[in-house]
Amino acid sequence: MNAIPLGVVYAGGVQLGAYALERMGAAERERLLRDCSTNVDNLAAGRWETLPISAFVIEEPMPLPYALLLVAVLGYAEYAYGAWWTAAVFLFGHATATLLVYGALRRTTDPRTRGALDVGTSYGFNAVLGALTSALPGGAFRTAARAGLLALVAAPVVKRGRTFTDAGHLAALGIGVGLSPALDCLSRAKHPKIA
Repeated sequence: MNAIPLGVVYAGGVQLGAYALERMGAAERERLLRDCSTNVDNLAAGRWETLPISAFVIEEPMPLPYALLLVAVLGYAEYAYGAWWTAAVFLFGHATATLLVYGALRRTTDPRTRGALDVGTSYGFNAVLGALTSALPGGAFRTAARAGLLALVAAPVVKRGRTFTDAGHLAALGIGVGLSPALDCLSRAKHPKIA
């Protein structure tokens, strides 16, 4: 009997948590979200436990298309590379992108930026998506796919009205793309390729 893929368990758990948060009182919900956030104030105060915790909390339930895409990306990564590889890339990408954003913002004095809510699945998702480009056929196609993904995620960063999370998404995707050839070389395994 096959086990339920961890990506499905993760996405389902995060979604159920978001529904539970919706049932809380506004003040209690806000306090919990702030306690789990990797914002500048929390990290500057040494609340490093928010790095992994923030990947398991979202402000509101995921829209169905995003939830399905998250499950598809995590599910394929788990199928192609294994659950531990997928979890490691997800958490490494999430934490590293968060720390890069924190490093860029830590000297800001804007209280809204310092205390902004920063929780969710998107940094880890982008890291795994970037790393999965190693499963694409090699050569020009893979290079074009990587460049296209990076350009797509970079577009909000260069527009007015960008947010620090836009930069975090780009950083996470870049981390994943950077990890993909290294992980293939280190594993020396024949992973399934997307045909």
